[in-house]
Amino acid sequence: MTGITTTDGEKRLVLASGRAHPELAQDVAEHLGVELLPTTAYDFANGEIYVRFGESVRGADAFVLQSHCAPINQWIMEQLLMVDAMKRASAKTITVIAPFYGYARQDKKHRGREPISARLMADLFLTAGADRIMSVDLHAAQTQGFFDGPVDHLWAQPILVEYVRTRVDTSNVTVVSPDAGRIRVAEQWAAKLGGGPLAFVHKTRDIHSPNKAVANRVVGDVEGRSCVIVDDLIDTAGTIAGAVRVVLEAGAKDVIVAATHGVLSDPAIERLQSCGAREVIITDTLPVAEERRFPQLTVLSIAPLLARAIREVFDDGSVTSLFDGNA
Repeated sequence: MTGITTTDGEKRLVLASGRAHPELAQDVAEHLGVELLPTTAYDFANGEIYVRFGESVRGADAFVLQSHCAPINQWIMEQLLMVDAMKRASAKTITVIAPFYGYARQDKKHRGREPISARLMADLFLTAGADRIMSVDLHAAQTQGFFDGPVDHLWAQPILVEYVRTRVDTSNVTVVSPDAGRIRVAEQWAAKLGGGPLAFVHKTRDIHSPNKAVANRVVGDVEGRSCVIVDDLIDTAGTIAGAVRVVLEAGAKDVIVAATHGVLSDPAIERLQSCGAREVIITDTLPVAEERRFPQLTVLSIAPLLARAIREVFDDGSVTSLFDGNA
């Protein structure tokens, strides 16, 4: 049987993957030392999705991994169907692994008559049969409270920081938040990079126009310094590209961008290539096709972190221990 079975035969781990990002799922399986659960998945002519698992999962601790990339609604629906299939096949526990949690940015109402879509996502997975959710760098930490069950909120920061430390002189670094709302994250980055100064970019956003923000000026000490702009995701790259330009105009020596999720919707690639950043660093929580990669882009693997977290959950261990007790 596929998966990991404890020596006493009491517990069995199985890892299943949707079709959104099979490379990541395979990497996670290799780090766990297991094979992916055989799964059949295809689309009917009208777009409906069919899934079936090729082995029994009765009594197993099942982990269902799916990256919520474009076309995002299709892949969310596929994961919901996989969870439902697991429940109806008598899996003992079902953990949804969504490295990038779809609709996470819609976590509150800006105006009347809007949905709170991130909450709806949690309700959908709970109704489908999920016992637990695992995700990486949620847009807002309070999203964990939307799901009525355990949520493992993983941080990519240790992976990103370890790499960035090899790319900058830590004695001459300023960590820059692309807006005032992420100062707390920038503080954590600065502490890991040697305790240098912080800065943030003052920007304005029109809530009536999605994916549009204007970077106005940088607040903080950046002149003559290597700057690391940190964020949770890069979508169309308007915010990040604007922040890079403002920081360079303020006299920064050079700029590196580090973000967990590379959504990279058009025209992100063109903006990132031309904005002046020395390097753009993301993880592979979402797939990045080879033709969309460019010389300044570095993609780090998130698979070791996901595999360790899965193993901790299966062994009834501590996911928090992966982050020195700070997660």
